[in-house]
Amino acid sequence: MNYKIERIVVGELKENCYVVTINDKTYLIDPGDEPEKIEKYLENKNVVAILITHHHFDHVGALKYFEKKYNLKHNTYTDDNFVIIKCPGHSQDSLTYYFKNLNCMFCGDFIFLNSIGRMDLPGGSSKDMKESLENIKNYDDEIILYPGHGISTFLGKEKRHFNYYF
Repeated sequence: MNYKIERIVVGELKENCYVVTINDKTYLIDPGDEPEKIEKYLENKNVVAILITHHHFDHVGALKYFEKKYNLKHNTYTDDNFVIIKCPGHSQDSLTYYFKNLNCMFCGDFIFLNSIGRMDLPGGSSKDMKESLENIKNYDDEIILYPGHGISTFLGKEKRHFNYYF
């Protein structure tokens, strides 16, 4: 399998937009802002899906632009390359995209390096976050987490901190 994961930091909140290409399919994850900057990473690629981890402004600022450009609706495409994991807590609509063959998850603002997403915004819930963290514990420690802000980490490293957040 031929693949590439590219991180583009965009917007005033330094949100991570990802371009994931597996063979001839490209997935655009969380186009938060600066469509012209993101477009450079999409040249000559077959964009098959726009995946949104949650609908906070810093993750969807350029969404309408790319939906129109590629004639795609976000979060409607599925295939064997990824599964969707519901992980409410930071927001009610929080999703993680697990690319099993790449051993990675794109988790938005669910989990960060040494932290988790804040729960004090509208739709946030500490009860839901606790349940989502319990669920994600069932996945392998070696999975790479690509968060919505900051640098990547490993799920196993982050699991060790879960009990300290509440």
